[in-house]
Amino acid sequence: MKRFLIAMACIACMIAAKAQRPDNTNYTESKVLPYSLPDVLKTTKQTSIRNKADWELNRPELLRLFEDNIYGQMPKRFDDIKFSLIKEDKSAMQGRATLKQVEVEVFNQQKSVKINLVLFVPNNRKQAVPAFLLINNRGKENMDPTRKEKTGFWPAELVIDSGYAVAAFHVSDAAPDNKDTFMNGVLRLYPEQFEAANGMRAIGAWAWAASRIMDYFETDADIDAKRVTVVGHSRAGKASLWAAAQDQRFAICVSNCSGNTGAALSRRNFGESITAINTSFPHWFNTNYKQYNDREQELPVDQHMLLALIAPRPLYVTNASEDLWADPTGTFLALKHAAPVYGLYGITNELPAKPPKINQPILNTHLAYHNREGIHDLTSYDWQHFIRLADLRFKK
Repeated sequence: MKRFLIAMACIACMIAAKAQRPDNTNYTESKVLPYSLPDVLKTTKQTSIRNKADWELNRPELLRLFEDNIYGQMPKRFDDIKFSLIKEDKSAMQGRATLKQVEVEVFNQQKSVKINLVLFVPNNRKQAVPAFLLINNRGKENMDPTRKEKTGFWPAELVIDSGYAVAAFHVSDAAPDNKDTFMNGVLRLYPEQFEAANGMRAIGAWAWAASRIMDYFETDADIDAKRVTVVGHSRAGKASLWAAAQDQRFAICVSNCSGNTGAALSRRNFGESITAINTSFPHWFNTNYKQYNDREQELPVDQHMLLALIAPRPLYVTNASEDLWADPTGTFLALKHAAPVYGLYGITNELPAKPPKINQPILNTHLAYHNREGIHDLTSYDWQHFIRLADLRFKK
């Protein structure tokens, strides 16, 4: 019965997603119109970026372009933050892990928001351990602390048995994923953002919340806060990229099936488009982004530049073979076009000229990629390879 309910939930998600897509969605590569990308190694004044120092000098300006035109400003200050251990179980998962349920409460302008963290830490640890943090945009049952409900979306046991801590918070704590109620979260602390055309919206709030979890990790002696991987799927995959671009404390970024305004190039206009996003989900990105509906070529940035902002840290972007809406080819190309910035740090581009075949992950590189067989989802297969990448990068 449990497997049946999970399957029905996945089908419901696919039906809902399909209903939000226009009937004339273009999934034909031959119909992708010619486009040109902004040069990731040029400043806004078209000055060449020749080395790491040049890139670091230009990085804040590039971040501002994304803030002003797409994701909204990322508030850096707040009045106070408090961490409360709500529950601890040192014999979770049949004694293999310790469960910590932590309430992260952030205060600003005489208001507060609470982000609820579910965290499992392996009990066989001899020192602080690396962690995976999931930005959960699916049902809360996927991060069930009792482990009565288990899904491939957050296979906590798999991660624990691999020697990592595993954590998750739900996006609704930061900003409900609803155009009418998204402001009833983090934005209560920053009402000026809601009024600004370049102000933070839901996806920015989710990324902001991920950074507040990082604030907590830095206080937990069981967590190696210098080795945290942030993970997001679909719309949360857009948020994981933005979180890692803004917050360089995240050691690795994983973006799964994130599509347009995630890891895929906007200018290809293949599958998910800026217009489709801003029409169905006007609360995701800032008001300024609406002016680029059907005008992708006029954006001063594209997503390869967002991926480049994660350099020199490892980045893993993924797709699913049946999820053309998320543009697997455009995702791979964005990764390729981000590679020159990694080169400034002496990191060799080991990506092939063309996307790899289905179920043939590219892992032995800072710019990792796979296109898994199947539908738009986050699965145990994906997590197994996220763990493999972390093993390689952290040299476990």
